[in-house]
Amino acid sequence: MDARSLRGLAHPLRMRILELLTLDGPDTATGLARRLGENTGTVSWHLRHLADHDFIEEETGRGTKRERWWRAVPVSRQLNTTDFRDDPDARGPLSLYVHELVQQHFQQVTGYLAEDWGPEWKDAGMVAQWHDLTLTPDQLAAMNRELEQVVLRHRAAAAQADPDRAAPAAPGASAARPVIVQLQSFPRRPGPDRPGDDGRPGDDGRTGV
Repeated sequence: MDARSLRGLAHPLRMRILELLTLDGPDTATGLARRLGENTGTVSWHLRHLADHDFIEEETGRGTKRERWWRAVPVSRQLNTTDFRDDPDARGPLSLYVHELVQQHFQQVTGYLAEDWGPEWKDAGMVAQWHDLTLTPDQLAAMNRELEQVVLRHRAAAAQADPDRAAPAAPGASAARPVIVQLQSFPRRPGPDRPGDDGRPGDDGRTGV
């Protein structure tokens, strides 16, 4: 993502619109406005703005002249914050984008915890934290690359097994559902008057639900 794209996307409502189109598929301005509790005209304006920056596109052959359908452009959107380190004009949009992205992730987790899932899905999901690692920047980057490869491997296997996500589940088995994987890993500054981790956690270093 370049600076122009970042400035085009860095708006709370635009980011929410793009999230809905990415997760749930195509929709209209009317449908999105109803889900977001916004005015249809406002949503239409932001949809056109997202389209101008190539984040979404109109789904041709569907809808009418008065009711256009929009879909997210199926491309990988990666943002490297170091690309904007020397661009003062991008600092504001970058800060807003990262803040809203973290809020989206938080709301996805809290939504999952508040929903009524069966025991098979509750047992399969995980919200966890490991707090006993002490790594160098290179080690942290290497760990993240390995974790990313695990997710990509499972995604490829799932797509190969069920490319249309329409295969019925085996008798007694749970049907496949869309899954969100969030990875958050970052350094932590020790608290006041604490020189650092002594490497002796009181448990296995993991907390979660």
